[in-house]
Amino acid sequence: MYKQVQKFLGQSWSDFQDLFAGSLRSDIPLLDKANAYMLGHGGKKLRPTFTLLVAQALGGPCNGSVIRCAAASELLHTATLLHDDVADNAPTRRGAPTVMALYSPTTAVLLGDFWLSRAMDLIIDHPDKRVLKIFSKCLGDLARGEMLQLEKARRADATEEDYGRIIYCKTTSLFEAAIVSAACSVGARENEIESCRSYAYHIGQSFQMMDDILDYSPELSIGKPTGHDILEKKITLPLFGLFANAPKSVSREIRHRMLDPDERLSADAIALVKQYDGLGYARERLDREIALAVSALAPLPESESKTYLEKMAALMAVRTV
Repeated sequence: MYKQVQKFLGQSWSDFQDLFAGSLRSDIPLLDKANAYMLGHGGKKLRPTFTLLVAQALGGPCNGSVIRCAAASELLHTATLLHDDVADNAPTRRGAPTVMALYSPTTAVLLGDFWLSRAMDLIIDHPDKRVLKIFSKCLGDLARGEMLQLEKARRADATEEDYGRIIYCKTTSLFEAAIVSAACSVGARENEIESCRSYAYHIGQSFQMMDDILDYSPELSIGKPTGHDILEKKITLPLFGLFANAPKSVSREIRHRMLDPDERLSADAIALVKQYDGLGYARERLDREIALAVSALAPLPESESKTYLEKMAALMAVRTV
C-alpha cells in the first residue's frame, strides 16, 4: 500500500527523495558514511507520505515549501530514532545494527543532532511563519514526552491520561508537524488546517497504540521483538486494559513488579493481558481513533488523495514490516 501511494505521488515523491538525501551531504567522511548507512536502512517514510498527500488533498501543488516540510519531517523523525537507540541501548532496529552498535553512542547522538539541524535548516525560512513554530513545538513536545515517561517509569504510577500525553508528545507531535505544515504550505483555510490537525492527532495516537498492541502480541510476529515495554517500565494501552478488567490485586502486583523487573515479568504480563482481554480493550480504543481520523477529513474536497488518506488511516490497525 505504501509503495502504491508513493507511486501515486509521482514527481512529488521523487523531489522529496532528492531533497531528503541531498540535505545530508557533508565534507566529513565519517558523517557521510554514517548518513549513507541510515539512508540504506530507512523505514517507510510514512510522515512525508502524509505531508505530500495532504497537500494534494487540499488542492495545492506540492511546491518547494511542501517538499521541504516533507523532508524536514523525516529528518526529524530519524533524529529521534538515533537518540532513542542510545537511550534504550538498542543493538538493532528493523533487523539491522544501530549506528550506536556499529560506531558508538556518541556517534549516534551527534548524527542525530546533525539530522535535526538539517531539518530545521529546511524550514527556517518557510514563507508561513507558523511552520517554524509547528516544528519548534514538536521539538519541545518530544523532550516533554521523554521526561514524563521517565518520571512515570520510576514509580510505575502512570494513568491512562498520562499515557495519552506521552504518546502525543513522543509520536503524534511528529505526525502533526508533518501534516499541519503541509496545510499551511498550500494556503489552506483555517477550518481545513484544523481538520488536518485533528486527522494528524488521531493518526498519531492510533499509530502508537498499534505499536503498543504489537508489543503484547507475539503471535503476530512481524519481526519486531515483543514484551519489551513492561521491562522498560512503560505502562501502555494493553496493560491499562488488563488493569481495567482484572482484580485490583493483579494490577497492584504488576505495578509492584515493574519497579524491579525480573526476567519472568514480560511473559507473565503477556499471559495476563491475554487472560483479561487487555488487547480487546486496546483494539477498541484503536478503532475509535481510526474512525475519528477518517471523520476529521470530512471538510476536505473529494479526491483520490483524500481516499488514500482514508485508506492510510485504516492501515494503522494492520501494521506490517
